[in-house]
Amino acid sequence: MFRLWAKICKDGHMLRDTVIADESQDTRTHKILRGLEETCRRFDLGKPLWLDSTIAEFQRHRKARFYQDHFIEEISFDYLEIQILEEDL
Repeated sequence: MFRLWAKICKDGHMLRDTVIADESQDTRTHKILRGLEETCRRFDLGKPLWLDSTIAEFQRHRKARFYQDHFIEEISFDYLEIQILEEDL
């Protein structure tokens, strides 16, 4: 089971969150990208850009934050954070 937790935060408070579960046999990368896409659909957001610093952060900590710089449109929160809660080994 693969589970990705996503949350929107502003001023140090979590405004919304969701957990995306994926039981497919697909690769870890595909599960992450699908989870982010589903998160954006649920939160009615455009998909953020993966900058090199975001990729490095995600590889080190299994979580990443997407700030205004990552989005094309204006956002009304400080950041979107995704974190892997559980993954198949």
